Order: sequence, then structure tokens, then C-alpha cells
Amino acid sequence: MKIEGFSQFQNLDPEDYYHSGEGYIVYTEKYHLKRGYCCENCCKHCPYDSSKENTKRAKIKNS
Repeated sequence: MKIEGFSQFQNLDPEDYYHSGEGYIVYTEKYHLKRGYCCENCCKHCPYDSSKENTKRAKIKNS
């Protein structure tokens, strides 16, 4: 059975992501490093340090 819209997950290694308790896909730091750039979506394990990223995270944590 093929699920439409999830083809991007077929090429992921098991160490690239995990499922949160709520059922979300969470990308690991290893995945982000393989991707090679910050997507600026405030990813939990983002290894890239940008002031924009840190500002977003600070706003989320303080909310």
C-alpha cells in the first residue's frame, strides 16, 4: 500500500527521524547535517546557529 504525499520519507534512514508521542515526525541533528542548511522552521534538533532561528525559539519558549 502506498500512502500519497509521503514519498519524501522513503529515502530516510532510521537515524534521520523519530516519531514523537503525539505522532509527529521529528528530524534528528544527523538528518539536518545531511540536508546541509537551516529551513528556519524552528526544528527541535537544528544544529545551525542563526540569529533568526534563535529569536524564533526564544519567542516560542517565552509564550
